[in-house]
Amino acid sequence: MVARATQPAKRLALGERWVRRNPLFYRDAARVFVRLAAAPIEERRAWTRERLEPILKIAGRTRAGAGRPAVLDAWPPRTPAEVRVDPRAFTGRATWTLPSSTGGTTGTPLPLWRSLRSVAAEQAALDFVLARFGVDAARAKVAVLRGDDIKAPDDRRPPFWQDSQAGRRRVFSSNHLGEDTVAAFADALRAFGADYWWVYPTTLESLCRWSERAGITLSVPLLFSSSESLDLRVRRDAAERFGARVVDYYGQAERVAFAWSETPGEWRFLPGYGHVELLPAEPDEDGPRWEIVGTGLWNEAMPLVRYRTGDLVRGEPGWTAADLEAIALGVKPFGGVLGRDREFLVAPDGRWLTGMDHLHRGVENVVRIQIVHETPEQVTILVIPGRGYGERERAQLVEHARAKMPSTMTVSVREVDALEKTALGKTPFIVRRPGVPRPTASGGA
Repeated sequence: MVARATQPAKRLALGERWVRRNPLFYRDAARVFVRLAAAPIEERRAWTRERLEPILKIAGRTRAGAGRPAVLDAWPPRTPAEVRVDPRAFTGRATWTLPSSTGGTTGTPLPLWRSLRSVAAEQAALDFVLARFGVDAARAKVAVLRGDDIKAPDDRRPPFWQDSQAGRRRVFSSNHLGEDTVAAFADALRAFGADYWWVYPTTLESLCRWSERAGITLSVPLLFSSSESLDLRVRRDAAERFGARVVDYYGQAERVAFAWSETPGEWRFLPGYGHVELLPAEPDEDGPRWEIVGTGLWNEAMPLVRYRTGDLVRGEPGWTAADLEAIALGVKPFGGVLGRDREFLVAPDGRWLTGMDHLHRGVENVVRIQIVHETPEQVTILVIPGRGYGERERAQLVEHARAKMPSTMTVSVREVDALEKTALGKTPFIVRRPGVPRPTASGGA
């Protein structure tokens, strides 16, 4: 049976009202984001420092904190790998906690816990950005074209979508989008009349490609993109093809930093969301780079302090300490986030299959996985097994893969001691063998 990502409408509505927009926490965060976005740098700095103190005190009571003082410089930067060794050591004592995990684009998900306050703050951050474009997110109609699975990949008969939240939300199964289904997608998008589309860049690029080939015209006021790198060419093409404003945002499951882009090549961090530091990283041939290191300001359940995201900002040779602070506090823009490559497979019929980083979510006793696209029709999941790994976990991985891939693709699982590396020593999440279709910059496969 195919696992479905969407939930019954009633549960979604309750979750939106009492979890994501809980009145005890949502209004406070919303007011902070609006106020600080219009405030001078002195006020942003003062508010952030004041907010840091209680978070550092909570973190100091965790096992990982080991009684460290409420002074940021006393805390060393932590990598995801360090947190992954013992995630529970980083948890606090929030009354209400919600479990989650990272997407696992490195092949290793990180278990996370979030307080109700932090979930509401995340929604307030998203709503703040949407409000800048005249969208009331609590009442707007949204079409979701991301990584959701609503039916078997081989079922090519409409509908490829489900409605929820009293008809305000239409969730599409993006892995069904292809040459033979784009007309049905377009009809459903037109009939729904969304105020905005919430998209993966990969799905947006695929929709541009298939609709152009089919001579289909679509329009929407706003495109809201996240979770992958949005190519500047795709951003321009989508804006022209759909007559839309395009806003792209950056965040992480760990909720330590948030930034958004209204103009191509110009991004700003959201003040009040997290304490952001930009630490020097190894430069490349294009110049200096800085790693985003963040401390979440809202999550009492798992207060991550000086968390190294691994995401990089392209720097300029003349940046001073004052420039870095102005960027971190959202006063000065920066050019974008590097290192968020899109991870998807190309099916034999040309469809782009997203959500590959979800295959090992909820599968226990797995240290890390890697997907090897052997031939256009054959995929192998390499697994570094943990203690207790067995046939049940193997079957779960195959089941999750079958929920996203058509029957024209075979899936196998192989346990290994080490994953494949590139000539430069990197371990990609997806390995494509020679002869396997590859996405190109022009949007073709």
